[in-house]
Amino acid sequence: MPTTVHEFDWPDRVIVGTVGVPGQRTFYLQVRSGKQTVSIALEKQQSAQLAEKIDEILDQLMTVDGNPFHVPANTPLELVDNDGLDAVEEQFRAGVMSLGWDPTTAQIVIEAYPLEEVDPDDDGFLEDDEDADPAEVLRVRIPVGSARAFAKRTREVVGAGRPICVICGQ
Repeated sequence: MPTTVHEFDWPDRVIVGTVGVPGQRTFYLQVRSGKQTVSIALEKQQSAQLAEKIDEILDQLMTVDGNPFHVPANTPLELVDNDGLDAVEEQFRAGVMSLGWDPTTAQIVIEAYPLEEVDPDDDGFLEDDEDADPAEVLRVRIPVGSARAFAKRTREVVGAGRPICVICGQ
């Protein structure tokens, strides 16, 4: 079966938001372009890591000599988005995620793949179908200013819940 790719090259909106009360929240990465909206579930830690790594990439780009791209050090005020999630219809729960930089378009690229379900009867040996392509993938490209705003909002959303335990990290 071919992979369904939910691709957003210049989305109208990219946010992390939550549904539920602190301690029982579900995190969602939601992307909207026109009438198309995709929401994928994330773990709190995935959300925090995503924001941290986006800021690291942007900070690193700011230090590159001869960098032709203007990378804002702070979130541009016109890109602040404090509105809640649109209606959430979960597409999938994210497992593996990747993050990159596309210098041809000056955009941060986020890819998310569905969490693989583990068969409790699995004997640990690879099956032929385990090398198959994922059923779905979310690919989002966002410009540097929007990426900075996304990271800031995501850190705020993560921080709005219960604090992370300093002992176990949960």
